[in-house]
Amino acid sequence: MAARAPSATRIQPVVVGSKDAIETAVDTILKPLSTIESAKRLAAYTAVDRHVKPEHIVIGIGSGSTVPYVVERIVQQGREANKDRVFIPTGFQSKELIVSSNLNLGDVDQYPTIDVTLDGADEVDRDLNCIKGGGACHLREKVLAEAARTFILVADYRKNVEYLGTNFKPGVPIEVVPFAYAKVLQNLHHILGSPKATLRMAVAKAGPVVSDNGNFIIDAPFEREHMEKPYDIMARIKMLTGVVEVGLFCHMAQAAYFGNEDGSVTVKYHDGKVETVAPPA
Repeated sequence: MAARAPSATRIQPVVVGSKDAIETAVDTILKPLSTIESAKRLAAYTAVDRHVKPEHIVIGIGSGSTVPYVVERIVQQGREANKDRVFIPTGFQSKELIVSSNLNLGDVDQYPTIDVTLDGADEVDRDLNCIKGGGACHLREKVLAEAARTFILVADYRKNVEYLGTNFKPGVPIEVVPFAYAKVLQNLHHILGSPKATLRMAVAKAGPVVSDNGNFIIDAPFEREHMEKPYDIMARIKMLTGVVEVGLFCHMAQAAYFGNEDGSVTVKYHDGKVETVAPPA
């Protein structure tokens, strides 16, 4: 399908309480976006409208390029709606989004039960298993996903696949303690069937990427036969001594929202149901 020309997202703003909030919301709505950014925003707005309800007090905020639109839509719900809420971040990016939006910042050790967590994904398969960890936040992301009564994924159409590894080629992100990384790499290469597994190197610094937890990240690509049963390979990787967490999230999400090129949103549910939300009029 040919890409559409950049356009403004037309979804209607939620009711907000102040003149400043209204002006900010209108300015946001009219901001020109690329096709992909429009898709991300549509997915995020639809997910927030459906799953961040007035009775929700503790809300987990994930990581990734779609999450700023999640926070944007939550802010548009207004000061009154957000004044008593607490927002739990998965990492530095989401913490900064919460603070800069003047939302109340909390931590999972204070609030071990979360009403709803919304997060992005690098890829989501037909059963709502997903790869996360392209941003090296998957340990904290998984903690918040498990702590949530409802876990929702938000992404654009490129992340909607039949099986994991279709479009996201770097592989399964694995957080590992620095002391053990060479041993874990050897295990991945010679035992678990990922001969191209590599230590993720930083771009603007010498040396490897270091997570918010002070650990290294290994990216391990697997063949389709493994990725069609992601829970099995996740369990095998997790058993390696030195592995802190694996960026495969299996049997966790209740729904995934994908913004599409035509302005619609595809919603996939954990029970197999698929819904299409029509573009805004």
